[in-house]
Amino acid sequence: MNQSDPTDHALAAIASILDHPETHREPEKSAVEERPVAPEPIVAEGYSKIGPGPMAAIRFKWTVRREANDEYYVDETIGENSAPVVSGPLAADEAIRFVDDRASEARERFEQIRTEMSGRAAAANLLRKDAGEM
Repeated sequence: MNQSDPTDHALAAIASILDHPETHREPEKSAVEERPVAPEPIVAEGYSKIGPGPMAAIRFKWTVRREANDEYYVDETIGENSAPVVSGPLAADEAIRFVDDRASEARERFEQIRTEMSGRAAAANLLRKDAGEM
């Protein structure tokens, strides 16, 4: 009985593949990949977002609450203990969109202010360097 090296078998398999290349095939898709995945519906009641910022005391928060007759209201607060500014009545999808829009606007304003502050700090550093060199 002649025992061969496993490397010989691997090399023979590679050579066989190279001698008889297969035509290009598309990879098989599993049944899971073929069915589109529907996003989970967002439940309006309790939907909430928190605005950006370094301090919780001045951070905005928007929370949707449901009242009678399927009317929804958005409570907008600043910090932990402020009285809410209430918007509504709204439909469920309108309340969610309201929260998303307000949070997006707050992020944009925050980024704009942060950029302005960074620019001013850089300009102040340049002025200090120039004043120190004189």
